[in-house]
Parts: sequence; structure tokens; C-alpha cells
Amino acid sequence: MDSQELINIGLGAILTVMGWFARELWTAVKDLKEDLNVLRIDVHKHYVSREDFRADIREIKELLSKIFDKLDDKQDKVWPNRDI
Repeated sequence: MDSQELINIGLGAILTVMGWFARELWTAVKDLKEDLNVLRIDVHKHYVSREDFRADIREIKELLSKIFDKLDDKQDKVWPNRDI
């Protein structure tokens, strides 16, 4: 075999590997696009609705208000032998 045949075989092998790799990347990108489209369709189902969020926040604020009221009542009581 002369050097030209070795170069042709080497380049052929390199281009074959590069072609396979490019094909794998192409199919991976295609699959990712399909997954992204499915995600776009399903993603809104997993979010909390605005009204549910507001109701939960309202409940938390009411609980915090009760806690603060109890703390205010406790603050008025002073321990007998204690300096504040």
C-alpha cells in the first residue's frame, strides 16, 4: 500500500466517525425538541393557581397575626427578679 491509500483510509475512517457523531447529535437535538414541546404542554398543570396561592398566603398571615398577638400579650408580663 502506498501513502495515498493510507491517507484515504484514515480520512475515510475519521469522516465516518464524524458523520456518526453528527448524526447522534442531530437525533439528540430532535428528541430534545420533542421533549420540550411535551413540557410546554404539561408545565402549566404543575403550577399553583393564583387563587390557591392567595388563599394559602391569607391563611399564613392569619396564623402569624395570632402568633404576634400572643407574643404581644406575653411581652407585657415581666418576670419578678429579672431585668429586661
